Amino acid sequence: MNSRPRALSGFPEFLPEGRIVEQRVLDLLRHEFELHGFASLETRSVEPLSVLAGKGEIDKEVYAVRRLHADDATADELGLRYDNTVPFARYVTEFSGKLNFPFRRYQIQKVWRGERPQQGRYREFTQADIDIVGAGSLATHHDLEIPLVMLGAFARMSEELGLPPVTMHVSNRKLAEGYYRGLGITETGAVLQRIDKLDKIGPEKVATLLTDELGLAAEVADKCLALAEIRSAGVELADRVRALGVEHELLDVGLAELTEVVQTAQTYRPGRLVADLRIARGLDYYTGTVYETVLEGHPELGSICSGGRYDSLADDGKQTYPGVGISVGVSRLLGPLVADGTASASRSVPSVVLVAVTDEEQRGEALAVAAALRANDIATEVAPRADRFGKQIRYAERRGIPFVWFGTDQVKDIRSGEQVQADPTRWEPPAADRTATVKLG
Repeated sequence: MNSRPRALSGFPEFLPEGRIVEQRVLDLLRHEFELHGFASLETRSVEPLSVLAGKGEIDKEVYAVRRLHADDATADELGLRYDNTVPFARYVTEFSGKLNFPFRRYQIQKVWRGERPQQGRYREFTQADIDIVGAGSLATHHDLEIPLVMLGAFARMSEELGLPPVTMHVSNRKLAEGYYRGLGITETGAVLQRIDKLDKIGPEKVATLLTDELGLAAEVADKCLALAEIRSAGVELADRVRALGVEHELLDVGLAELTEVVQTAQTYRPGRLVADLRIARGLDYYTGTVYETVLEGHPELGSICSGGRYDSLADDGKQTYPGVGISVGVSRLLGPLVADGTASASRSVPSVVLVAVTDEEQRGEALAVAAALRANDIATEVAPRADRFGKQIRYAERRGIPFVWFGTDQVKDIRSGEQVQADPTRWEPPAADRTATVKLG
């Protein structure tokens, strides 16, 4: 008995127009990443659960994988990757002898998380990552390079596609950890995880978590929240942190690193990066600078791009491979924008020309015209059946194809109605029509 297919919540599927938007965004990301010398790679979809577990509040979201009729109880327990960073760390240790360090890579792949689906949050989604990894050590100037590359990619999307501006919020885990230790707190990671919930549940509930779950005194919890309230894009950052009256050597190191990132970014991407000390990132592997990025005018999307420095995520027992990276949640960014029509494409197909078919006996002639156009890299399709020209034009209109070719030497712009004589071996469409126009405004 046939039944209507059931949609699966959290597993987005775009219509062709949406897929064109996604592909254009991915093309721009790839271009910007390669412009800065990042090499492309892919990693496998599954990792041992032992590798995926223990990286922060993510364990409950990992999808386990097993063969449906598995009968080997000793088989490795596998899970789908929930990000690209953890598998990349495994990749680095496995192939370290064949890589040149610092190793720069970008990775655009699907990831999976078993969380509750909501707007901008999915169970299956595409992420685009860049990372720089060193062997034994990695200079802190890469903590600045990574956000500048990603801000450059967003600037390119704004210029070419109309994407609204973004603001990147940056903090430093060393700064926060040193501050907490200066307050006498030993479970600094637990405090960071609670502070990371500020935007979701607000300061009052976070204060309750700090006092009730972690046993902090109310005045200590207030001090933690006071740090998280600091936001600055200028030189007053250090003064505002110092004004809280907490001292610790690790705080000094983190504050110096964060100040350099913020001040240098104002030179190259003014107004696009701000220090925001409520940014914590819930994953345990971050150790220094951390990033979160919001799309102006779309607060409902939350952070669309995040990452940070990790000094001990990759370790083969002999060598540690510190790194810094950042990831764009492509599906998180585009899904809601495509759904509400904010992101759109001018046509649903790549075709620039539809070659009309007068009758089936002349289909060979139409195929020859199409071949001549394609030889000039003009995306072309041939009408699926011979029909009245009016119906073939309407077919092209429904698909957004701007030109219809008649016979061997006539082409019509069906938007303006202009029809001219042309040679299919030499004809060129306007540059704006060669690919579908994408709008993200």
